[in-house]
Amino acid sequence: MVTAYPLPEGFTELEVFAIGTALLVEALLGFCLNGLTIVSFRKIKELRTPSNLLVLSIALADCGICINAFIAAFSSFLRYWPYGSDGCQIHGFQGFLTALASISSSAAIAWDRYHHYCTRSKLQWSTAISMMVFAWLFAAFWSIMPLLGWGEYDYEPLRTCCTLDYSKGDRNYITFLFALSIFNFVIPGFIMLTAYQSIHQKFKKTGHHKFNTSLPLKTLVICWGPYCLLCFYAAVENVMFISPKYRMIPAVIAKMVPMVDAFVYALGNENYRGGIWQFLTGQKIEKAEVDNKAK
Repeated sequence: MVTAYPLPEGFTELEVFAIGTALLVEALLGFCLNGLTIVSFRKIKELRTPSNLLVLSIALADCGICINAFIAAFSSFLRYWPYGSDGCQIHGFQGFLTALASISSSAAIAWDRYHHYCTRSKLQWSTAISMMVFAWLFAAFWSIMPLLGWGEYDYEPLRTCCTLDYSKGDRNYITFLFALSIFNFVIPGFIMLTAYQSIHQKFKKTGHHKFNTSLPLKTLVICWGPYCLLCFYAAVENVMFISPKYRMIPAVIAKMVPMVDAFVYALGNENYRGGIWQFLTGQKIEKAEVDNKAK
């Protein structure tokens, strides 16, 4: 079946296989790690706290990214997109929705950690639920815009997956890109930067560093930065002059987010890590830090 379809233009047999394999590995590992995060939250009572609800939110979003990556990997091995134009629109929407929800949830966690460590205020269930719902509704708003005509979803260079169409670089794309970037990358990034800087200063004063305060923002910039740069370049220059295989690299890097987030927000959280260990082994953690002291 694979040999029945020609190679996508600009790609060799090895490159198509490598991209498909990379997407598949990212999808499987990310889904397993975030799935473990979700199931542990459901099974371990001590983990069901307002703050960990935000960790659950990012795990759900990252599982969605993994599903998107798995479909892209399957199509890559086929060498073509088998689900038609409507399937392309759905795939683009689903990928954008979960990606934006993941970023918004990261900012929400930063906001919660700032108040926990710097103002000593405890997150309430009502606030946590409101933040989670807002993050997903906000992501849904921006993701549905291309379906309504502001922006557009189309095939990525490999033509085996779909995302925001940056190939045209017209006014419609540029206005959507700048609005999208401000509200879904710049503002969340600023929230994370200011929150973690404040937390870092607090840790320096107390001498007790609970976690790496620079890692969440680095994750955001490293994983999503290349894709953002490509989109911004497309707003000022004809991006089609860049080789298709090089234009696929930022997309593959972005799909690493679920794996990295699992280590940053769940496995890197002493409280949550203890809950996961209890779920896997049955060994109870001695008084899980319900107040997320080690977040």
